[in-house]
Amino acid sequence: MKKTIFVVSAIILGALIMGAVDNVHPFGDPGKAPMDDYFISQALQERSSENIVTAIVFDYRGFDTIGEAAVLFTALCAITAFFREGRKKP
Repeated sequence: MKKTIFVVSAIILGALIMGAVDNVHPFGDPGKAPMDDYFISQALQERSSENIVTAIVFDYRGFDTIGEAAVLFTALCAITAFFREGRKKP
């Protein structure tokens, strides 16, 4: 009975993995998102930035970038506190 459940589970898992691999887009082809054309056409007019990546990261997604910076800063503080040597008492 256990062997049958294992074989059936392995077949189902294999089918799920094959289905997921079949739906992956080819390497190097990032696909097209609906907002791509909007960002390309409006970045210079709305944000006065010729660099579209900079306009997206710092203007359109500014709060997200601040959140990521806060997480990195918190991680840095935690690692520094963890590896800090204690002072010896005189």
